[in-house]
Amino acid sequence: MRYNKLLLILLLPLLLIACSEDSENNTDDANETTKDELVLAIGGEPDDGFDPTTGWGRYGSPLFQSTLLKQDQDFNIQHDLAENYEVSDDGLEWTVEIRDDVQFSDGEALTADDVVFTFETAADSGSIIDLNNMETVEKVQDDEVKFTLKEPQSTFIYLLVSTGIVPEHLYDDNYNENPVGSGPFQLEQWDKGQQLIVTANPHYYGETPEFQQLTFLFLSEDAAFAAAQAGEVDVASVPPAFAKEDISGMNLVELDSVDNRGIMFPFVPEGEETDEGAPIGNDVTADETIRKAINIAVDREALVDGVLEGFGTPAYSVADNLPWWNPDIVFEDDQMEQAKQLLDEAGWDENENGIREKDGLEAAFTLLYPADDQSRQSLSIAFADMIEPLGIDVATKGKSWSELETLMYSHPVMMGWGSHDPLEMYNLYSSETRGIGYYNANYYANETVDDYMNQALSATSLEKANEYWQKAQWDGETGFSAKGDAPWAWLVNLEHLYFVDENLEIGEQKVQPHGHGWPVTDFIEQWHWKE
Repeated sequence: MRYNKLLLILLLPLLLIACSEDSENNTDDANETTKDELVLAIGGEPDDGFDPTTGWGRYGSPLFQSTLLKQDQDFNIQHDLAENYEVSDDGLEWTVEIRDDVQFSDGEALTADDVVFTFETAADSGSIIDLNNMETVEKVQDDEVKFTLKEPQSTFIYLLVSTGIVPEHLYDDNYNENPVGSGPFQLEQWDKGQQLIVTANPHYYGETPEFQQLTFLFLSEDAAFAAAQAGEVDVASVPPAFAKEDISGMNLVELDSVDNRGIMFPFVPEGEETDEGAPIGNDVTADETIRKAINIAVDREALVDGVLEGFGTPAYSVADNLPWWNPDIVFEDDQMEQAKQLLDEAGWDENENGIREKDGLEAAFTLLYPADDQSRQSLSIAFADMIEPLGIDVATKGKSWSELETLMYSHPVMMGWGSHDPLEMYNLYSSETRGIGYYNANYYANETVDDYMNQALSATSLEKANEYWQKAQWDGETGFSAKGDAPWAWLVNLEHLYFVDENLEIGEQKVQPHGHGWPVTDFIEQWHWKE
């Protein structure tokens, strides 16, 4: 059975009226759904299609394509297409042996030529896939590839984990709309703006999926919830506002994530401009005491409870609980009196209006957020109210992303990140990335932090690399965390929330990344009906 989103949307007003009376009957009908098919409403339609060379699969399973390596639920590196890989002592050469029994879904064999083609195409794409450090990729033999890097890069392994391999013989300008790969599923039908239907790849070399067909419905959050109530979907992604509702025949699954929200503070004083003429810096947030006082005054648990309705966790970094995270950066927050004392000692005194002032400068700024993001708006307003007793006056204002691109260098902004690659920390905190797009837009710089992160990049083992990533956050004296320079006030990590058919087992999941790309599908070939 194939579901049409347009038809579903037309029926939703009736469904919303009827679902409370007929939910049991609807659930009974849903349980009669063909056992080898799933219907999912787990997020929006990928804007750029399904091309791994331009970023598809970066935040979850490529679905149609296979990768050289993969991670298990605990972020341990495992083989996928690769049977083995070796890194030279100097970290510059990565040699990968690939399986010789892999076929694309059209029946053609996958060889080293396809791997070389994929990475050369990705390097030339100018996309978010950063292969600037790759000098060459070459075929050694049909089942062996060698990557040569310009400089050692421990994070290169995450590109081998996230980059799906495409077929050289079928790749063209329309590949993103007609993907062919060696992954567990193949594209069957794409009704743009409505639904995507995929079927099991008969040539897949890995674990055979239990489900022969998956239908992805591209629904709004409201419509996805209504579809779940009506028994029309097996899995539905929902926001916190709907998560406390009961749906007969479905369970709420709460997945921890590093899909975080936090405030990026301009780190330098006012006075400079970008090459495009955008102002850089903010005299208030350039003061370290202001940033530290805010960090310890904020009640993160209250933000989780009040804004996220309990479906989240306090955030202290961009990578909480990932292998490269330093747990020593966690501090006691909701310390308003201690924060006031810090400001008092630094000469920030309250004026007649109750606003802190120092050398004629009032502790006041405007916090910006994306105007179309309700949760970031709510977080911004709650944060401003929470900080008011500290004597810091925070106004909030929504802006379009195009406006934020010029204002973010001089205004605090409610941002969101969260990746399974520690290179994200480098991009946010390295002095080399200041002013490059959304990376390090606050112009943060610390020579010691730079040194630690460069050592992390040049490390030839993940264990050693993680030691340096952790020191960059906090080494006992300095770092980019709130215990150190505090260029950010990380606030909350969202939980990713799904209503799932009570008879469907989706297994243990990894800590989820930022919400793009259907990350819940990472292990979808292992999903099955409960016995």
